[in-house]
Amino acid sequence: MTVEHMKWWGWGREGVGFHFEDKPAFAPFVQQAVGLDLHAAPAVDTPSFDALDVPASQAPSALLDELRGAIGAEHVVTEDLDRVVHTYGKSIRDLIRVRAGILPRIPDVVAYPGDEDDVARIVQVAVAANAVLIPFGGGSNIAGSLEPTATETRPIVSVDMGRMRLLVDIDEPSQIARIQAGALGPDLEAQLNAKGWTLGHFPDSFTHSTLGGWVATRSSGMQSDKYGDIAEITRGMRVVRPDGTLVIRAMPNASTGPSVREMVLGSEGRLGIITEVSVQVHRVPEERVIHAYFFPRWNVALGAMQAIAASDAAPSITRVSDARETAFSMSTSKLRTGTSRILAEEVLPRLMRSKGWDLDEICMSFIGYEGSPAHVRRQRAAVERIVKAYGGMGVGTGPGVLYDQKKFDTPYLRDFLLDRGAVADVSETVAPWSRLLELYDATVASANAAYERIGQPGWIMCHLSHSYHSGACLYFTFAWVAGGDEIAEYETVKSAIQQSFVDHGGSISHHHGVGFEHAPWLEQDISAEGVTVMRGLFAASDPQRILNPGAIVAD
Repeated sequence: MTVEHMKWWGWGREGVGFHFEDKPAFAPFVQQAVGLDLHAAPAVDTPSFDALDVPASQAPSALLDELRGAIGAEHVVTEDLDRVVHTYGKSIRDLIRVRAGILPRIPDVVAYPGDEDDVARIVQVAVAANAVLIPFGGGSNIAGSLEPTATETRPIVSVDMGRMRLLVDIDEPSQIARIQAGALGPDLEAQLNAKGWTLGHFPDSFTHSTLGGWVATRSSGMQSDKYGDIAEITRGMRVVRPDGTLVIRAMPNASTGPSVREMVLGSEGRLGIITEVSVQVHRVPEERVIHAYFFPRWNVALGAMQAIAASDAAPSITRVSDARETAFSMSTSKLRTGTSRILAEEVLPRLMRSKGWDLDEICMSFIGYEGSPAHVRRQRAAVERIVKAYGGMGVGTGPGVLYDQKKFDTPYLRDFLLDRGAVADVSETVAPWSRLLELYDATVASANAAYERIGQPGWIMCHLSHSYHSGACLYFTFAWVAGGDEIAEYETVKSAIQQSFVDHGGSISHHHGVGFEHAPWLEQDISAEGVTVMRGLFAASDPQRILNPGAIVAD
């Protein structure tokens, strides 16, 4: 069973990327947003792997022999390309460093287990050799959860779970599926769909991330409003640890002391290697539809989302973009012709102006409905009463179809911009409804102040991605044209955004995890005593420090 990886220097598979030639509004938008002329900024050549100075493997021959004996020589790899692929995730900091050949410490060997027994043997070999283990799923992480500590002197083994991607079993009466942790999103959905089921979990990274990775970082998906975040979907799991296998049985609920299940969720490999997850699944819905709506202003749109969350309506998606992200989304539309062009470029703007709307302030929303046709009609009617009450307007399913088609393509845009000298990345947070608008305003102001400090014009935009009864997730995208030291500039902007989150009632992360990237703000988020408890948990459960040491909290 082969394991395919993303390109070492960017997102996705070789040969797939973002193109703007068929999107006439995109180049003018980028020029206005960050001052980058796409027609005058030729793309750099594809980075050459041969130009990298890759550190030699430090794996002792005895360790390699033990691993080969444990899982088979063909599944123990020390080639430079494999080791570099497993060094970083896909944050913009990761991409900048790997393209520049900044590789202070990389895995010495990559092991590909085929089943849980293989994982257990790898762990035992590592314990005996005092080697570090870093679990690896799809490699999509953007929080630094995969990165080895630069000063690590022990051998480092990246444990790639890509061979372990099977649907093991479905308990149909309980609607619980057992799935191996290395299953990528498309793999597990294809296997479930073939039997009439769905997990309903679709993060932006869906095509290149795994079930085990979702659990390890407390992932959320685009349809979490209906199906729940991965923490709610996960009912049980199996985790291989140095002293044995942790088994959390799939239960609807239990009162068995502090939740070990919750401890593993979001643990980023520090409590063991997740090999199998028992998840709640649902029958594939009879009908699935996404409608698009517009609101006149951001604060009005947020009010509508809050009202929907507090109502009896239960849509599968409640997403709304601020005016800046709405403008960006419109700029990525392909050339329209005929009736489509007239409706989008003439009729709709005229209708909005007739309502007194400022077209520079409009906010686009996507709301999804799933279930039986009757259920979908009821949900849509309930939501659209609220949309109308807040002065919004529906524009049908056309934009929703386009959103659904390209929902997993956004990360390719980051590579496209980086190839042309621009830096872009994301930060997301969650906050109570009462603090959401304050947090948004402060974060936009903080990012713009950071752009002034680095001396570069920049852009920040936002969408509300997930709604809860008590609050919502705000997902920010930020970008600028690099001025010379991309990493230093990134740290200035990223730090301003993260600090704004904690200063204005938000969390440091909603669904991307902590890793090394968000660790500087962890104490402000969960308190000093919270960090002490977490550090104590990791130290007590892994005194040898072989399980992804340094991630989340410093040892």
